[in-house]
Amino acid sequence: MRGWTVMQPKNIATFECEVIQKEFKLIGQSITVNFPDSFPDAAIKLQKDFFNRVDEVHNTKSKEVLFSPYMCNEIIATYFACLEVDEIDKIPEGMIGFKLPMTKYAKISCSNKTISEGYDAVFAWMKEHGYKQRWFDHSSPVEIYYIDENALEETAEILIPIY
Repeated sequence: MRGWTVMQPKNIATFECEVIQKEFKLIGQSITVNFPDSFPDAAIKLQKDFFNRVDEVHNTKSKEVLFSPYMCNEIIATYFACLEVDEIDKIPEGMIGFKLPMTKYAKISCSNKTISEGYDAVFAWMKEHGYKQRWFDHSSPVEIYYIDENALEETAEILIPIY
């Protein structure tokens, strides 16, 4: 499907939205905490802790791309820090391996510094185009971070399951 550009008046950032279909095989770690009180601190700590262990994960597609699916309501959130793998095998101790099946997502590109605006923009785009968010029926929202340790701002993507 064709993408759509959303202009954000706060910082005049442009976000590109599109619909994609994707499945993921992931291995990583998770944390469950009170929401929203523990965010984003808990997510940042989990990601840093996981990066100390990425070399333990075999069959990775890239060690520079962090996948963070999550499940959240207004009480608690479970947040993951994962790498995408070719096969879910040899799961390191203290980690989990799982597959997110083929799902249709609304996808928006932003950065780690504009992720809040990215969420606003993707939900506005979904509303404008008549999409609704799928809730936890074999799907999960996913944040994707393209890690560049030398950059102050890194590319990120938000994927929201839709129907």
